[in-house]
Amino acid sequence: MKYSFLEAVYREYQKDVYRYLLFLSKDPYTAEDLAQETFCRALVHMDKMQDGKVKPWLFRVAYHAFIDKTRKESRMQIYDTDYFQVMPDSNTPETHLMGAESRKELDHMLAELSPEQREAVTLYDIQGYSYKEAADLMGVKLSRYKIVLYRARQRLKQDKVSKKAGRRYSEVI
Repeated sequence: MKYSFLEAVYREYQKDVYRYLLFLSKDPYTAEDLAQETFCRALVHMDKMQDGKVKPWLFRVAYHAFIDKTRKESRMQIYDTDYFQVMPDSNTPETHLMGAESRKELDHMLAELSPEQREAVTLYDIQGYSYKEAADLMGVKLSRYKIVLYRARQRLKQDKVSKKAGRRYSEVI
């Protein structure tokens, strides 16, 4: 019973969990490992899940797996892996450079926000979830989510980083 339920949950939410972890980790291999870890933890702690709240619960498990990995890696010396990554043939050097600059700029702007604001912006503006879905994934009420998102956007608009970069937040996304 427990395994068949988890198998159905895996089939339904595996891609969503992977995309969420890919955005958080910015590395497909890490996202894949964390997705596997998420479903392993889900199997062990399935009794703690509230009925009907599978997706938000899974995203919380995924987020905590990411945080645990980040903490573990912060204690280890990390080497630059960008040296070994191969550029796809379909991208020109110019588009690759512009995309990398935009990603760095967006990451830098998001780093200025609180973790709650960063997650709110990520879920709605970047990953495309609805307000309701994003609020459920964060485990907050819809009204609270809208306030957090509004404040995050206001902070991004007036942020010195966006002024120095010469581009607005809406142009980066």
